[in-house]
Amino acid sequence: MTTPTKKLSLTVNDKPIEPVDVPETMMMQDFLFEYLNLTGSRMGCGQGICHACTVIVEKDDGTLEEMRTCITGAHWFEGKKVRTIEGLAARDATGTITQLSPVQQAFIEHFAFQCGYCTPGFVTGATVLMDELKRKPVARAELEEAITNALDRHICRCTGYVRYYEAVRDLVLKTPGLVRAPSIKRTST
Repeated sequence: MTTPTKKLSLTVNDKPIEPVDVPETMMMQDFLFEYLNLTGSRMGCGQGICHACTVIVEKDDGTLEEMRTCITGAHWFEGKKVRTIEGLAARDATGTITQLSPVQQAFIEHFAFQCGYCTPGFVTGATVLMDELKRKPVARAELEEAITNALDRHICRCTGYVRYYEAVRDLVLKTPGLVRAPSIKRTST
């Protein structure tokens, strides 16, 4: 008995993946590992709860969305643009990392990880948040809630949440245009 397959083509980390036969029931996590040797997105719970496995999907309108790969079939990604943790840093022609993404750099500066297993998911969540804030800045008073909404679904078994949140807050506050200036109330004289 053979496993039924279907052709799958997509773009991963700016590289087109030509149509390849992929089992119809294969999860994206397994496709990334087994077909592309991209092991940065981690298998945590296998049930879509911990978000260690997330990748970024670029939607048709250019906005970014987090997607769990342990519970989403590979064929759901047909024709989509996907970015994994390996695709966030800038690389030269040989594949050597030349510059970390702003989120990755902020996490290192804040030592925002312990064992590091969940870190790719947190980086993905923070990257999507940064994209959202570029499009729709928040008031400073709403920043904590925005960070919480973006990162709360991610589970860190080492309980390193404080450093993750501090790194994201610091990066958002240092990046021009992500936080709206407070409006000035004018009083009549």
